[in-house]
Amino acid sequence: MKPPYKITPYILARVASISEKLGEIKAARLHRPPTELRKKNRIRTIHSSLVIEGNTLSFDQVTSLLENKRVIAPLRDITEVKNAIRTYENIELFDPFSIESLCEAHRILMDGLVENAGRLRNKSVGIIKGEQLAHVAPSGTLVKSLLNDLFHYLKNDDEILLVKSCVFHYEFEFIHPFLDGNGRMGRLWQSVILIKYNPVFGYLPVESLIKENQEEYYRTLAIADSKGESTVFVEFMLRIVEESLEELLQSQNVTLSGRDRIALFREHIKDGTFTRKDYLRYFKELSTATASRDLKEAVESNLLRKEGEKSLTRYKYIM
Repeated sequence: MKPPYKITPYILARVASISEKLGEIKAARLHRPPTELRKKNRIRTIHSSLVIEGNTLSFDQVTSLLENKRVIAPLRDITEVKNAIRTYENIELFDPFSIESLCEAHRILMDGLVENAGRLRNKSVGIIKGEQLAHVAPSGTLVKSLLNDLFHYLKNDDEILLVKSCVFHYEFEFIHPFLDGNGRMGRLWQSVILIKYNPVFGYLPVESLIKENQEEYYRTLAIADSKGESTVFVEFMLRIVEESLEELLQSQNVTLSGRDRIALFREHIKDGTFTRKDYLRYFKELSTATASRDLKEAVESNLLRKEGEKSLTRYKYIM
């Protein structure tokens, strides 16, 4: 059965805007951001998702753990971060359409934190917010069949995957298929689906924007529950996705340095060897003089090795 929701004018407008921004990102060659930006955004994602769940580690402490440095903090909080690092390092390997892959992600994310990591619940559960019962999840006997229906929709329905990722996020939280870790898993799996839609989402800190709008996030989940359909939550999440793309465009709306261009070009060259003409063909907006200066500075900084002279000159990245 298809999950209940409506395609509103607001949703159509957000989808159109997101598509335009993805085009801008590709045109500006930001679909493969510099390594440092990707690392920073990955840390923001891990830190934000865990802070929502009550983790106490700071951004700097998460960074230290990512760099295998020693951190003094509660063991559970450290375990949560280490598990999240392992999970997000493998995010592109998960199959968004597979329940088995979902369970494997949960096993990694919750390893050492719960006894049943990676296993669907067979008990009834309720979600408590403060002193109130916020949500009664479906019976444990229904979890597998409800997930099968949800994954069938995700894989086979004609709806645009961008919208389906938001619908999935809400329905996953409604089903609450695991005894613990459902919040972080719902956010993770929407990212897994979005990466399938466009690889740029592997580098965007969507979850940090959810954290910044945490009260609204939980409020829209509750409203969707009360209405019995996910439209309001889909609208909210599409706005968050759009804002994350705009943030990328704004943060990179600066002139790249020669060193930045050399780093970006490295990911484009398969064997690491190229000519100035290859470099200019990729960076069409550059003058010949600027390209020559980039390459000269890279050689002097031991980023590149120059081979040959004049028309036979080639450059090779130093490993």
